[in-house]
Amino acid sequence: MPVKLVVFDMAGTTVTDKDFVATAFQNAFRNLGIIISVNEINPLMGYEKKLAIQTILKNHSVDPDSYRDDDEMIEAIYTDFIEEMMDFYKHSSDVKPAPGAEELFHHLKEKSIVVTLNTGFPKNIADIIINRFQWIEKGLVDDYIASDEVKKGRPHSFMIEQLMYRSGIDDPLLVAKVGDTAVDIEEGKNVGCSYVIAVTTGAYKKTQLEASGPTHIVNGLFEIPSILK
Repeated sequence: MPVKLVVFDMAGTTVTDKDFVATAFQNAFRNLGIIISVNEINPLMGYEKKLAIQTILKNHSVDPDSYRDDDEMIEAIYTDFIEEMMDFYKHSSDVKPAPGAEELFHHLKEKSIVVTLNTGFPKNIADIIINRFQWIEKGLVDDYIASDEVKKGRPHSFMIEQLMYRSGIDDPLLVAKVGDTAVDIEEGKNVGCSYVIAVTTGAYKKTQLEASGPTHIVNGLFEIPSILK
């Protein structure tokens, strides 16, 4: 059955990420006096960010007098993280489309395949990325959605299902999901996508991706046309 819709992740998949997101997480936690490692962050890449923060906090003790409750602490870390990421995606020269991303989008559009993006970031950051690259204006991307626009983010199916609905596609076997994390793979499998393609360009190594059971693992976006063919 031919693919009619592809859902790509953003950071680490179609947008370069050389530990930029992990560094912003570390800085946000450090503002509360909490030191976290990249090894703590990487397994949570791709998740809705408040959920990722909540998960990390469970492993750390914090002065109970600093904040009234866990929700206030999560909100403080989240705010610092989002502010740093917004500034980074607006201004840093390191923010670039991933190698082969725009060429792949163009190729898929030529095949009349709907190109969409989803992300664990909130919509304000997704908007910045999309607007900076002008992917909508260039006709390379048809639609995108962020984790705060649905009831629950990854690994739940809501983001992909909403993109399917907006694209007029009701059969998940017509959909391919592409991402760089375990939770991307889980999301695609939960929807029932015919292709769940993992790329090794992000936070996860090939062996880590294999454990999640994608249909394919690729070293770069340039390998995807031969799979979808």
